[in-house]
Amino acid sequence: MPAVELIDVHRAFGPVRAVDGLDLTMRAGTVTALLGPNGAGKTTTVEMCEGFASPDRGTVRVLGLDPVADAAALRPRIGVMLQGGGGYPGAHAGEMLELIAAYADDPLDTDWLIDLLGMRDFLGTSYRRLSGGQAQRLSLACALVGRPELVFLDEPTAGMDTQSRNLVFELITALRRDGVSVLLTTHLLDEAEQLADEVFIIDRGRVLAAGTPTELAEVGTTGTVTFSTAEPLTAADLAAAGAAALTIETVGTTRHRLTGVTDPARAVADLAGWCAGRGVLITTLSTDQASLEDVFLDLTGRELRA
Repeated sequence: MPAVELIDVHRAFGPVRAVDGLDLTMRAGTVTALLGPNGAGKTTTVEMCEGFASPDRGTVRVLGLDPVADAAALRPRIGVMLQGGGGYPGAHAGEMLELIAAYADDPLDTDWLIDLLGMRDFLGTSYRRLSGGQAQRLSLACALVGRPELVFLDEPTAGMDTQSRNLVFELITALRRDGVSVLLTTHLLDEAEQLADEVFIIDRGRVLAAGTPTELAEVGTTGTVTFSTAEPLTAADLAAAGAAALTIETVGTTRHRLTGVTDPARAVADLAGWCAGRGVLITTLSTDQASLEDVFLDLTGRELRA
């Protein structure tokens, strides 16, 4: 059974179609990342999975249940980390965590969780006075204390320092190792590359691409080969070396960049063989394969979003 399944899901706010025919299947026991620019429909999608909103049309199933109709059965099995808010402003951080733990049938040891997330120093601080990073750590603790089968993490490292961010990475990896499913949304593409088993890039309420980070990079923007030679090469030389179908950029006379490379390994081999056959020394050489960021920008555009 998929951890999450959405079939032809639609959700509009007046004339704005936040989710427009979205299809998504998340395998159980995996980390799945939702990527998209502002207004892509990520938060609306997650809210429907959490049962905080209903689709106008389509099917949403979480752990095999309808998040709205079966809310009472589903809520004890999921953990939710909101992007911001969700706490009582006057409550102390420690009180908030103990309150959420009290709702769970078999909660984690809150003292262990407090020490794990480095919360001991701000347990007596009211929620409204927590820093951004402290509030995020509290929100994460509240999402995990009930031993959920599935965790929704909305921008889990927003406002965190490097040490806290590394801890979140380790926690997500540990959750997957323990068989917990994790659905996260993030604007930080390196998070998706490092953590996710599968990535869904969405925009304007639709899935534009899906796959592992490696699979997406392979079908995205082609790579580049940059190299320098001890003596000048002409465009004709580079074409003869197997670069005729590529875009050639020459800086000065000895530094060159080949773009549009679909097979960097073959391009490097052809180039090295041609140079070796003519006694041309390659002094520097580097390759740059497409990254998840390249694919993301290719699919969603490079213009700023409101």
